[in-house]
Amino acid sequence: MDTPPLKQANNRLVVQLLGITALMFAFGYSLVPLYNVFCEITGTNGKTGRLAPAQAALLVPDESREITVEFVTNVNVGLPWDFRALTSSVRVRPGVITQVEFEVGNRATQTLVGQAVPSVAPNKAARYFSKTECFCFSQQPLAGGEKKAMPVRFIIDPKLPADIETVTLSYTFFEAPPNSQQGSAAGDAPKT
Repeated sequence: MDTPPLKQANNRLVVQLLGITALMFAFGYSLVPLYNVFCEITGTNGKTGRLAPAQAALLVPDESREITVEFVTNVNVGLPWDFRALTSSVRVRPGVITQVEFEVGNRATQTLVGQAVPSVAPNKAARYFSKTECFCFSQQPLAGGEKKAMPVRFIIDPKLPADIETVTLSYTFFEAPPNSQQGSAAGDAPKT
C-alpha cells in the first residue's frame, strides 16, 4: 500500500523519465542536421560545398599547379539505370570553374526517379571542392528508356593543400523513396 510521500516520489520519477525520454528523442532528431553542418564545415565524410557562380568567379586561379580530378559512377542495386562519366578524369587548375558531363539512362519501361549522392576523396579535399551546378542538387526523373546528359560544374579552391594532387569525385544513384518523389527536378536537395 503506497503512502502519499511514496506516491509523490513515484510521480516525480515518472515525470523525470518522460522528460529524459523527450530530450533523448530531440537530441536524436537533431543529429542529422548537426552532422551535415559538421561535415560541411570540416569537409569530412566526402561532402562537398556548393557555391553560387558569382562566388566561384571571385576565386583567383592558381596557375602554378594542376590537379587531376577522377570520376567514379555507381548505381545502387535494384535501380535499372546506366550511369557513366563521359570522361574518366580531367586536369584542372585550382580556382578555375570546370564543367564535365555525365550520362544516365533508364533501362526500365516505367518512369523512375533517382537521387545522386556525391562523395569526394581524399576526405580532406572535400572542404576545398565546391559545385556551382550539379544533377545531385535535385531528384532526377527519367521516363522508361530515356537517356540524358547531365553537367556538373565545379571549382577547387586554390587553398587546397599542396600534398593533394588527385581528387576523386564519386556519385551513386539511388532510387528516390516514393513519398519524396516530386516528378520533377525542381526541388533542392541538401548541400552536397
